[in-house]
Amino acid sequence: MAPASASAVHVDFNVPATMRDGTILRANVYRPDDGGAGAYPVLLTRLPYGKDLPMGSSVLDPAQAARRGYIVVVQDVRGTFASDGEWFPFQHERSDGADTIAWAAQLPGANGTVGTFGASYFGFTQWAAATQAPAALRAMAPMIAWDDPDDGVVRRNGVIELGTSGYWNLMQGLGQLARRHAGDPRALGASFYQLAQEFDRLPASGYAELPLDRFGPLARLGLDEPQGVLTERGRDGGRAELMRVAPAYALDVPVLHIGGWYDIFLNGTMRNFQAMRQHGTTRQHLLIGPWIHGDVRHVVGEVDFGLAASGTLVNLRGDLMSIQLQFFDRWLKGAPNGFDQTPAVHYFVMGANTWKSSDIWPPAGAREERWFLHSQGDANSLAGNGVLAREQPASEPADSYVYDPARPVPTLGGATLLHPVFRAGPRDQRPVETRQDVLVYTSAPLSAPMEVTGPVSVSLFVATDVPDTDFVARLSDVHPDGTALPLTDGITRMMYRDGVGAAAEPLAPGRVYQIDIDVWSTSAVFLPGHAIRLDVTSSSFPRWERNLNTGADSGKSVEMRAARQTVLHDAEHPSCLTLSVVPA
Repeated sequence: MAPASASAVHVDFNVPATMRDGTILRANVYRPDDGGAGAYPVLLTRLPYGKDLPMGSSVLDPAQAARRGYIVVVQDVRGTFASDGEWFPFQHERSDGADTIAWAAQLPGANGTVGTFGASYFGFTQWAAATQAPAALRAMAPMIAWDDPDDGVVRRNGVIELGTSGYWNLMQGLGQLARRHAGDPRALGASFYQLAQEFDRLPASGYAELPLDRFGPLARLGLDEPQGVLTERGRDGGRAELMRVAPAYALDVPVLHIGGWYDIFLNGTMRNFQAMRQHGTTRQHLLIGPWIHGDVRHVVGEVDFGLAASGTLVNLRGDLMSIQLQFFDRWLKGAPNGFDQTPAVHYFVMGANTWKSSDIWPPAGAREERWFLHSQGDANSLAGNGVLAREQPASEPADSYVYDPARPVPTLGGATLLHPVFRAGPRDQRPVETRQDVLVYTSAPLSAPMEVTGPVSVSLFVATDVPDTDFVARLSDVHPDGTALPLTDGITRMMYRDGVGAAAEPLAPGRVYQIDIDVWSTSAVFLPGHAIRLDVTSSSFPRWERNLNTGADSGKSVEMRAARQTVLHDAEHPSCLTLSVVPA
């Protein structure tokens, strides 16, 4: 870490900033205690999790950044903690963010330039402000941030991200209940007790409640209004429109994009990086570790990726805070520290457990390689005869299974943010692969290492006997002892098979459809003796809402129907897994 530029830091608490509609938001302001001798760039973050709570300093320690020659502003967003106004997720972040940047640039001791930082929701608040092209904004460092509500935030390909939304909205309710019952300790205690009860019931029964428009665990607490964002299935208009960050892509500012292979917003992080570059915006940097959402430790799920994988010692060269400050030093202070001379992309390769760099993404030389599904008509479960191979299928019987939404396949690890009972990251999939409603296709053990780095997709030829249903695809690395660790997965709702922007179209029973499932991206080496595995099923609950198989919207319906699913893999229907393979 570079030497500190100040030996003391001055902090002003609850500094008011007036928004364009008169609402006052409050922030803590940290500055080098130099007696007013200097003019400094500002680093700003805006979050709904409490500027005075640990989350306020979890991404970047404001005191240490101030010692390094920055004025640091940590602000409670509208309607949370010390800030006035009414809380409604996403609704005011564009205008409030732009107003706060303009205000921060004029703070005493500021030099008129502002950089932003933060993770998840306060990664998003950066993008929201950037859509307004504020003049003072000169650099951004969004971490684990999304690009679009339909890309794993509130929905994925038309399927509601129930596990994340139910958990997140319930936890946000703590602050809202505290404001609602301020001055009435008895009512406050009762509401907190009720919230705790709902939280504890969430894994066993709360997630399963229908219909979703008034999600029971939230509705009973009077916290369900934001749930309406989830059930706006269309792309046009609605409150979800405010969550899209694409309007910011025209802004020519340096951005440090930070993500994790097991993060719920991985695809958004990568799309933001690529879109900014495609719009001609240079000075884009991408850093991807093997991390889950909000946790950058080197032990992830059931795997120890080695100390160099940790965000506290990235590639044994420095912690994430130092990396962010080096980025800001280069682009806000003009420091010739070489940050802009390094490759644009730094990413962790799982399995090999090493860091690599590239000037482009996917890395140069990556090629698409197709692995085809095969079986003798019984790929059901680990005991079945499903195979993955490079050879195309000829004449083979199809596989089938029954998907019953009353008995969905449980979520086990992966890129999730659910109730803590459902732990994220690489966790052995064999407990769910024993089910008959999971088709399992496994390659022969590899004789040489194979690196997969880049996008992953699955093309399936499927049929069903219901008007709507879902298909889930999951890529795993199978170890010699049989452990199957997931790398990435995806889901497609058949009614939205042509995209969520297209008209929803019910299925014709028995008709064969070709669908393409975006399984996002990964970087992993399949070592000698390991095998490639693809699981195909129709649910991962409670991560994703269950398709009720009736064609009715789960926002309004409770009726369920079992579906008979068929996956074809023959010469006319070559279902396959497509990997991005990097030559050795």
